[in-house]
Amino acid sequence: MSDAAQPTAAEVRAAAEAVKTALDRHLAAVERRSGDDDPAVFEAFNQLAAAAEVYDELLYDRYDEVTPFEIPGAEDALPPYAGPEEPNAISVLIRRDYAVAEPQRLLAQAQRVEAAEYEEDAAAGEGAAATVPGALGVLFGEFEPDEIASRHKEFGLEEGDSTLWVTAADEAPEAGEWLETPFEHIEPQQVVCRFDVSAVFDDEDDSDEEDDLEFVEEDELEPLDAEK
Repeated sequence: MSDAAQPTAAEVRAAAEAVKTALDRHLAAVERRSGDDDPAVFEAFNQLAAAAEVYDELLYDRYDEVTPFEIPGAEDALPPYAGPEEPNAISVLIRRDYAVAEPQRLLAQAQRVEAAEYEEDAAAGEGAAATVPGALGVLFGEFEPDEIASRHKEFGLEEGDSTLWVTAADEAPEAGEWLETPFEHIEPQQVVCRFDVSAVFDDEDDSDEEDDLEFVEEDELEPLDAEK
């Protein structure tokens, strides 16, 4: 960072004062908490985390120094549920990340699907599966996401993080209402539950559990030439 872009000493001092204020507010909220899921405590925690992050960044930018503490990211936690007690509709939000570990395997599988689909008119399907984006379009158009998840190695994919959120609502949205922006306007307070899968959790497992997981993965995967 250039000298011109560095924060001033006054800005660092102001950020430190903001952390002190946030600490006081957090302690006051904890002292007045009404239960384990008190929203006031949650909000005070978020404010403290945000203030600490700003201070840490400014301190480093100005003095090349870091703070001796770390507050868990506020974005990793969900606020207490505040949705309808008896929801009439739910939304299931799923994200699964994959690395394209074997592009040639991906292309071969997509070309096989394409060839079967256009076997009577080869010219109609030429080229769609010749590139990785095209192959992904072919495979995800042919197979359900759950099937791709269970057979990802066949398609040359390597699993990354995944998460599933279930949100509640009073009424189901109108048909086509959210199709243009399907992942916006999610209210964290309406998340009923969430389930996360990540390699960062692997260190928490003991060696026996890791061995069991590897055994199941190798045994249950279908061979490359398994039909849909």
